Amino acid sequence: MTYDGHTTPSARGTEIVLEVLSIRKISVSAMDNNAYLLRCRSTGAQLLIDAADEAPRLLEMVAEGSGPLETVVTTHQHWDHHRALAEVVRATGATTVCGADDAAGMPLPPDRTVGQGDQVRFGEVVLDVIHLRGHTPGSIALAYGDPHGHTHLFTGDSLFPGGVGNTKNPGQSFDSLIEDVTTRVFDVYDDDTHVHPGHGADTTLGAERPHLQEWRERGW
Repeated sequence: MTYDGHTTPSARGTEIVLEVLSIRKISVSAMDNNAYLLRCRSTGAQLLIDAADEAPRLLEMVAEGSGPLETVVTTHQHWDHHRALAEVVRATGATTVCGADDAAGMPLPPDRTVGQGDQVRFGEVVLDVIHLRGHTPGSIALAYGDPHGHTHLFTGDSLFPGGVGNTKNPGQSFDSLIEDVTTRVFDVYDDDTHVHPGHGADTTLGAERPHLQEWRERGW
């Protein structure tokens, strides 16, 4: 399985294998939600980012993996990112994690809430938590700093190719989101950083950085 950064709801998915970590990406549902299964290559432990839909497919992907599913992280409280959460947790007993300010909007009370500067660990893998306010109050991204390569960011609906996430609905804030994405992502990570969003194709910070001012001026 080669990794091309994009997959479709009918496809088996795409995978990238790093020295310490492997990342498998599949798309579920007609909304093209991305779900990411991360595997610690030394211990076999697994972590799922966004149990968005189609629990049988997600569980099949876990079963094809290298060990137990320890954790499910939900990037934000919007319903399309956690439709399969309850079923996946029932089947696996995985611990659930989400941003503290989104906990009340989750279908299950989370086992753990996180915020800016926290870490999520599984096996020998450490993921840094980035709180990106604006799409939802508690939206989070996860950063994996590959010691032998590029940083990988899992950004949910806060950053996509071509712009930040939607902020047109009540309770959302473009000003907050563009500020956090600028100061907590673009000002921290280099251009080679690989971005894995909640829908659609991947990108890099280098591809998006020249457009930050354009996004500010257009307001989305």
